[in-house]
Amino acid sequence: MQGVWTPDQIRAAERSVFARTPEPLVMRRAAFAVAAHSARLLAETTGATAGRHVTLLVGAGNNGGDALWAGAELRRRGAGVTAVLLAPDKAHPAGLAALRRAGGRVVEASGPGADTAGIGAAATDAVQRADLVIDGIVGLSARGSLRPVAAELVARVEAPIVAVDLPSGVDPITGAVDGPAVDADLTVTFGGRKPCHVLGAGAVLSGSVVVADIGLGDDLPEPDLHVLEPSDVGAGWPVPGASDDKYSQGVVGVAAGSATYPGAAVLAAGSAVQATSGMVRYAGPAADVVRSRWPEVVATGSVADAGRVQSWAVGPGIGTGASGREVLRHVLESGRPVCADADSITLFAQDPTLWDAREPDAAVVLTPHAGEFERLAGEVGPDRVAAAREVARRDDVVLLLKGNTTVIAAPDGRVLVNPSTHAWPATAGSGDVLTGLIGALLATGMDPWLACGFAAHAHALAAELAALGGAGEEAGAPIGASALLAALPAAIRTLRST
Repeated sequence: MQGVWTPDQIRAAERSVFARTPEPLVMRRAAFAVAAHSARLLAETTGATAGRHVTLLVGAGNNGGDALWAGAELRRRGAGVTAVLLAPDKAHPAGLAALRRAGGRVVEASGPGADTAGIGAAATDAVQRADLVIDGIVGLSARGSLRPVAAELVARVEAPIVAVDLPSGVDPITGAVDGPAVDADLTVTFGGRKPCHVLGAGAVLSGSVVVADIGLGDDLPEPDLHVLEPSDVGAGWPVPGASDDKYSQGVVGVAAGSATYPGAAVLAAGSAVQATSGMVRYAGPAADVVRSRWPEVVATGSVADAGRVQSWAVGPGIGTGASGREVLRHVLESGRPVCADADSITLFAQDPTLWDAREPDAAVVLTPHAGEFERLAGEVGPDRVAAAREVARRDDVVLLLKGNTTVIAAPDGRVLVNPSTHAWPATAGSGDVLTGLIGALLATGMDPWLACGFAAHAHALAAELAALGGAGEEAGAPIGASALLAALPAAIRTLRST
């Protein structure tokens, strides 16, 4: 499991390191990592480092200093290097001196021959002929989008970009972008991943993220966020052993759909089947349709007749009237772990007294998208982690906030983040599939927080496999939820083989 630390946590660890290691030495370690990974990317894209040209976009402070020291190292490896200074009076003095000693060239962004955008002729030339650009414009302390001159310079870049610590213009805490920002091919960050590398637009704009070891190690506290690795999910996914039977493998109850709209029931129940549940019991008015599609499901017409289950997945398509309310009340009174989605969330928002039916200590998972979250607690806002944490704490639930980056918050403050590089699950019915997946994992007795993380990871991978046809094409095709559902076994097999 990968850790993610806030800028404040990283800075505190750095202060501890600086107390025993001179700060310039730590900076040199960081810059060497940027240079090494930049050289690797140059070799991959152009075949060499020597004889190629690297342009540094240099802002004020240590972030610009890292770029300048990295430029000095690349110059020693035979690359031509030009630093474009966006704040000449605030450029890092030692880094600037190192670059000049190595034979690097230094120009000002708004130098002689400036065009209508305020970009000097030498700066324009440096950007246009670059084989690689290093973004050292702003660091972890910055907020807001790129300023006009920086934005214009970045817009003229056609070469691959390596970002130092984070892409400039991305909010370090939320990953949000409210204007021009760097779209990096590679980000070299120091000590540990930051929230902007896994949240919001920042997860995409960071490109590939490499963590450079600069000696923070033992000085880092418990991570603020966690990201599951495929190997974590594969190793932890429940599969039957020699002594298991259908009951020990988990029996999940599914309450979803209606006679008029049976699709939600078919998708949620099918997802639970595909997730290797020991048994799936469906309870609701779509029983005949579910039984015809999934003959292994034990289907009844009412939650009261469902029989013994170890968890419930409830909500998709049950309606928000009296009958839906009674279904939700019944599963809450069962004392079993519950994954509540879709109409269940609307019902909680309409009638908070439904919470009174919940048995003490029974786990509840809520899985809202942004609109459903707004009904529960108001607008999500740019800080999705803070919003999810607050509702998880307030309602004593595990809250899975859907989105391109899925945020999963436990009542005790733990947060899992599942960033995705694609949007294939953004299709009607895919949430019903996720509900069934979570319900199935809850039935095995898994920690609800981890169950949500495992389910979100497998769900995203299944969507990717379905969109790409399983053949690894670069461009996928739009999919429906049925295709996502069909790809779940392949996704689970892939994760288990990781």
